[in-house]
Amino acid sequence: MPAGQPAAAGGGSWRVPRRYAREVVTPETSPRTRRERVVDAANRVGERFLRWLDRYFGRHSLVGDRTFFDVADFPWVARLDAGFPQIRAELDEVLRYHADLPNFQDISTDQYQLTDDDRWKTFFFFGYGFQAGKNIERCPNTARLLREIPGMTTAMFSILSPHKKIPPHGGPYKGVLRHHLGLLIPEPTQACGIRVGGDVRHWAEGQSLVFDDTFEHEAWNDTDGVRVVLFVDFKRPLSGPARWLNETVLKLIGFSPFIQDAKSRHNAWERRFEQLRGSARD
Repeated sequence: MPAGQPAAAGGGSWRVPRRYAREVVTPETSPRTRRERVVDAANRVGERFLRWLDRYFGRHSLVGDRTFFDVADFPWVARLDAGFPQIRAELDEVLRYHADLPNFQDISTDQYQLTDDDRWKTFFFFGYGFQAGKNIERCPNTARLLREIPGMTTAMFSILSPHKKIPPHGGPYKGVLRHHLGLLIPEPTQACGIRVGGDVRHWAEGQSLVFDDTFEHEAWNDTDGVRVVLFVDFKRPLSGPARWLNETVLKLIGFSPFIQDAKSRHNAWERRFEQLRGSARD
C-alpha cells in the first residue's frame, strides 16, 4: 500500500471526500481547449446534482452499502471469470499496439485531475449506450461476454504502465458498481493493488473484484511490468422506485455533453488508429 494513505476507522465503512484536488490552472497554462473546459464545467454541475442521490441509493441497495462486495452476489461474475482465457488472448493482440492506444484522459477529459502522462492507457468497448465498433470487432469474444453482464454501462481494458499510481479520488455516481477482472498482473502481484475506503485488495489473473467506487479509492502498479484489468461499470441492484430513478438518471448521463465528447474523442482516435494499421500493412 502506498505510504501516507489515510487510516481506516471501522473497517472501511466510512465515507470521505470524493474528488482529488485539482491544480488551479489559467487559460494561459491549461493544456485543454475552451471546448474541453466547457465540457468539464458541465460535468461538474451534473456531479453536484447527483450527490444527493447517493444516500438514497445506499439505503435501497439490494447488495448493501460497502467498499468491496462478495462476487457470489453477482452470478454473471463466474461466467466472466470462466472466459478469462479468451479475453486474455484478445488482450495480448491489443497490447501489440500498446504505444498507440489512447491515454485515458485523451478520451475522458475528467481524468486530467488524476493523470497527465501516457502511462494509463485504455481500450474501450462500451460506454453509456456507445459501442466502439472496431474495438468490438477486434475482440469479439470479450464483447460477447460483456453483453451478457446485466446492466452493464461501461467496459474497457484498463492498462497501467510500470510504477504508475492513480491518486486517491472518488467515483461520480452511486447508481453503478465497478468490476475488475485481472487479466495481466505482473510479479510480484502484491505490488499491484487497489484501496477502497480502508480496505485493500490485490488483483489476480482470472479473478474478479467488485467494489463501490464512490468511496475514496486509489490504485498502484509498483512493478516493472504492465498491469491490465477488464474494467466494467454496471447498474447497482436497487429496489422499487430507486431502480426506476437510477434507470432515468443513467439515460440522462448517456446524453450528457461529457459522454458525447468522449464518444467523439474515441471515434477520432479510432480513425487515426485504423490509418496507422493500414500504413503498417502497406
